[in-house]
Amino acid sequence: MDKISFNIALFSYLLASLGYFVYLVYRRPLVSTLASGMVALGLIAQTVSIGIRSSQTGHGPYTTSYEVAMFLAWFMVVIYFLTEWKYKIKDLGAFVIPLVFFVMLVSVFLSKEAGLVPESEVRFWLTLHRTLSIIGYAAFSIAFAAGIMYLIQEHQVKTKKLGIMYFRMPSLEVLDDLNFKVITIGFPLFTLGFMTGSIWNTKMDQAFFEWDLTKTMPMVMVWLIYGLVFFGRLATGLRGKKAAQGAILGFFAVIGSYFLHI
Repeated sequence: MDKISFNIALFSYLLASLGYFVYLVYRRPLVSTLASGMVALGLIAQTVSIGIRSSQTGHGPYTTSYEVAMFLAWFMVVIYFLTEWKYKIKDLGAFVIPLVFFVMLVSVFLSKEAGLVPESEVRFWLTLHRTLSIIGYAAFSIAFAAGIMYLIQEHQVKTKKLGIMYFRMPSLEVLDDLNFKVITIGFPLFTLGFMTGSIWNTKMDQAFFEWDLTKTMPMVMVWLIYGLVFFGRLATGLRGKKAAQGAILGFFAVIGSYFLHI
């Protein structure tokens, strides 16, 4: 049942990705509705898969790379739905859902073996660390999508070569606002995830902070990039193209950090 629900979710996200792309180009409302339905089906199937996995392992989806990938994809969809409901940006699905599919596809090649379950106190800090970090990553994925859309739109306006997607996307102001708001959510949560991860280290009798070039330092780079975008907006009014570029660069750093942790 776990495998079946996983495959349904993976296939649903693939179809939804194709559907959103078709909608972006041809603007058929029925296609958008069907794509949203496929995403909803994928989310339900993925929730079932995560639930079955948790019942089998006796803990939440946070101890192995496979579980973290599943949990990340799940939160990405949840935050996407919340964002789409708030901003009514149907085009966002063409940029977010393919990322969800990619994360799910990567998880196919990861080990499905259950991880060791730490003692209760250590488990608490591990759960908090992973959950906060993953929600932060999911928020960053929305900022990444908004950043890509912003650069496409900005390029068309600047060059006065308005392509078919110009009238398919929200205004630059809306995309810039969306970018900052999701980073405003993601950055503090990621910061808390970073801090609770250090506390988790102490519970595992390790140093509070380790200058590990392959694991810790990429996380520091992620924090610095999004910190510059977040505090830059508050202190100097950083916005527009530079903020979009920061969101995109930060997400590439997230991806690099993730693969170094696998």
